Amino acid sequence: MMIRTLLTLGVAAAAAGAEAPRLPSRIAFGSCAKQDKPLPVLRAAIAANPDFFVFLGDNIYGDTDDMDVLKAKYAVLGAKPEFRALREAMPLHAIWDDHDYGRNDAGKEYPMKEASKEVFLDFWGEPAGTARRGRPGIYASHRWERDGRVLQLVLLDTRTFRDPLRRNPKKNREAPFKNDYRTDPDPAKTFLGAAQWKWLEGEFRKPADLRVVATSIQFGHEYNGWESWTNLPAEHARMIELIRGTRANGVVFISGDVHWGEISVRDVEGGYPLHDVTSSALNQTWDPIEPNKFRHGKFMRDPNFGLLVVDWEKGTLAMQIRGEDGQVAVGKSVRLAELRFP
Repeated sequence: MMIRTLLTLGVAAAAAGAEAPRLPSRIAFGSCAKQDKPLPVLRAAIAANPDFFVFLGDNIYGDTDDMDVLKAKYAVLGAKPEFRALREAMPLHAIWDDHDYGRNDAGKEYPMKEASKEVFLDFWGEPAGTARRGRPGIYASHRWERDGRVLQLVLLDTRTFRDPLRRNPKKNREAPFKNDYRTDPDPAKTFLGAAQWKWLEGEFRKPADLRVVATSIQFGHEYNGWESWTNLPAEHARMIELIRGTRANGVVFISGDVHWGEISVRDVEGGYPLHDVTSSALNQTWDPIEPNKFRHGKFMRDPNFGLLVVDWEKGTLAMQIRGEDGQVAVGKSVRLAELRFP
């Protein structure tokens, strides 16, 4: 991938005494792109001049067990002029959600997950021989370091290992449960699976000033009955405890899936506030917008992309959701020092 090349060049430059590439400071992201519809918001993302773009899932709407159909739908996305322009302008990273995984709301039971993985990795240009190619799932991480500062990008897989969710019967959709799913307190059920959890612990133990954790479904919001980390509260609590236990500074989640944009903030006892910047959708809308007591400010209903802007010298992070006009519709700024353990 292009970013891997940049890292290799950085090592070579350091060995030769040359200046290494600068630390990324502008990270764009988004989710939910209907491949048959225009994607003008990607033009706005290019104009924002990010260092790279993270696709957060539902990057196409495949919804099939036929891999030829899945490949054809990726080809439609790949041929779109807006996507081609984005791909030519910057490195791309990607995770999947249910529709590009292959089946609506699917988890580990999806029978074509290994074949779908190969289609996914081929489309996104994953080189042969990488760890991502050699193990189950699509989770991965990237790391940039310069002048004593470290940026980490963690790409989670919330599909390959996920246990079935607890359905909410249509005749019983009253408070405290609503929409498709009830919360399930079973501590044996998992989103990430044992191997990915162990890997994530190792990533969190590595030093970093900012860790951008990409998850296809929301982490920081209030339960609303749709797919999210709130469906399995034991897994949600496990993530918080892992951050606390490893004293992983600088964790900020980016997420998609819901077809609206928002910023959620959860206070953590004995830690620092956890932010979840949700950008969705790239070319779709949803109605109604669900309540969210953790929402900071307003929501963004129209097509949007997310942008994280880091000022490494001043030690600040701006979290933004921008529309097709490139203007900031939702935003919040923090000092990186606020995202650290005492």
